[in-house]
Amino acid sequence: KIEFENVKFHYVPEKPVIPGLNLVIEPGQSIALVGPTGEGKSTIASLIGRFYEPVSGTVHIDGIDYRTRTQRSFRRQLGVILQTPHVFSGTIIENIRYGDHDATEAKIVETLELIGAQEMIGRLHEPVGEEGSTLSNGEKQLISFARVILKDPRILIMDEATSSVDTLAEARIQKGIEQLIQGRTSIIIAHRLSTIKHCDRILVIRKGAILE
Repeated sequence: KIEFENVKFHYVPEKPVIPGLNLVIEPGQSIALVGPTGEGKSTIASLIGRFYEPVSGTVHIDGIDYRTRTQRSFRRQLGVILQTPHVFSGTIIENIRYGDHDATEAKIVETLELIGAQEMIGRLHEPVGEEGSTLSNGEKQLISFARVILKDPRILIMDEATSSVDTLAEARIQKGIEQLIQGRTSIIIAHRLSTIKHCDRILVIRKGAILE
């Protein structure tokens, strides 16, 4: 359970980005944050992920102020998928194993099937080039999805994870998104309705506050 209790945050004093947010996300619930660019959606997600901490107020995870826990123990429970996934030179399987260094090839094959990326199974040992230069944006995102499935975090944050792929590629990775959020507390930021249609709640964010 994630709970914001009168959380305030600013980058510059006297210019609040989050003026006093109260929000409860139940365990296993998926929440979509929508609204214009620059209204605080990514800041809220970053506060949940503890990339920033509140200026005042508290973020509770399962009833405990998350600042009382170490960053390392908290991050073990967290999976993050960004608009531009990080892919390093090496093979596809080496990139996927970044999510779990002990994952067997059989487990990775099972994971790719789960997220609808069967076409990558026969290419697991292919090199991907510098920063994944041989891969499409959609394939890079599927690798990041597979990493998160292997890590199996309790909390998932997706920030514009499909905005850099075309609509055809997005249709292919919808199955992956469905599998990612299943039974996991998920916070999804997206502009495309197709990306958030499976969410339990959709919250419109304006000036760091919830409109609806």
